Amino acid sequence: MKSLHIYFAIFLVALLSSCELKRVIDPNRPSVDGFLENASRVELNNLAKGTEAHMRVGYDVFLKSVAVIGREAYLFDADPRNVQDLLGANGTRLDNNTFYLTSPYNNAYRTIKNANLLIEAADRSSLVNASEKNGYKGFARTVKAHCLLIVLNMLHENGIRVDVANPTALGPFLTREAALTAIRNLLNEAVVDLDAAGEAFPFSLSSGYNGFNTPATFKQINRALAARVAVYQQRWADVPALLAASFYTVGGDLQAGPRFVFSTAPNDFLNPMFYGEASDNIYVHPSFLTDATVGDTRVTNKTRLRPGGSRDVDGLTGTHIQNLYPTNTTPIPFIRNEELALIDAEVKIQTGDLPGAVTILNTIRSAAGLAAYSGTVDQAALIDELLRQRRYSLWLEGHRMIDLRRYNRLNAANVPIDRPGDIVHQQFPIPLNE
Repeated sequence: MKSLHIYFAIFLVALLSSCELKRVIDPNRPSVDGFLENASRVELNNLAKGTEAHMRVGYDVFLKSVAVIGREAYLFDADPRNVQDLLGANGTRLDNNTFYLTSPYNNAYRTIKNANLLIEAADRSSLVNASEKNGYKGFARTVKAHCLLIVLNMLHENGIRVDVANPTALGPFLTREAALTAIRNLLNEAVVDLDAAGEAFPFSLSSGYNGFNTPATFKQINRALAARVAVYQQRWADVPALLAASFYTVGGDLQAGPRFVFSTAPNDFLNPMFYGEASDNIYVHPSFLTDATVGDTRVTNKTRLRPGGSRDVDGLTGTHIQNLYPTNTTPIPFIRNEELALIDAEVKIQTGDLPGAVTILNTIRSAAGLAAYSGTVDQAALIDELLRQRRYSLWLEGHRMIDLRRYNRLNAANVPIDRPGDIVHQQFPIPLNE
């Protein structure tokens, strides 16, 4: 976080309340109008760094909230809404004006506003050349698409606003299908920018982007995100080319990919998914343990027994805690080679290449210490196997709730109901201030 913490305090200003941008000129601080008036390379670089830094804010709340709804985990802390609202206790509906919605929602749109400002400021600056302008814009549009997809995964059929560039004339809420199309288009626009951005960005990225810090390599992240979106669209034929242009490596390091990094440096912050030994923690849902295949190293590597024994909260029992983030500066990945391999397998299942899908699934199984797949080789059985492997490979990475919903399995028939009266939520509501 050497390059991020310096800029974090500067650019995490309240640029947005919901989706509104207030233009305030302060002679002692950077202002919106100041950036739009022929921004220098230093000013644009600072804004790019601040945009990257803010991408992390609220992401942990998204991960935790969808993990609880998808019955991947329990969050036992001082806030009862984590074991009441999110688990639908006694039919409780999700609140449209509380932290598990507003934190990821508002912070995603704050990042988007920073990205929009970067795009406009770069376009209007005469102090940077054309390739540099394209570098800023390709980066910013990719960030926007990532943030919009987080919000869409939460609100789902409620739709989202995509066009928020003009705070006085916000675009309408788009349907899920229209929003996915808009996100794909945004990613494609970013690729055009990145292809014309030269060999290097005019700004630096944090260590979380090591190996992805040039226009050409950052484009691989863009194409990986586009592959994820294409799967959500069920545009199976589009995915192979997107994977080929991404950082996907068959048989490669499953952990490879960009990640959010944290530090103890001044003005930076620590990994919010980390909990100390003596504090509350993210508890493993019991079904993740009982449904696992004996010998699956993903279980033993990602979880551990809670020191001091099990804990009971509101009729729920947790015996194990997460081990993904053993320190307060452990990075959080947001897309990995393992997900791309599972996307490849899913596309092969959906397009009839069942032997090819089995080969990839066996690669995933082997990496987890499991024997080769020996079940029925037909589409229905392999979809079951795919979802099982995604469950264990991508645990606590924001996928289980979305995966079950994509296959119409986010219901009491397929999701453990922990207490009588609990319900399974399908999506988050539109925030009250919208």
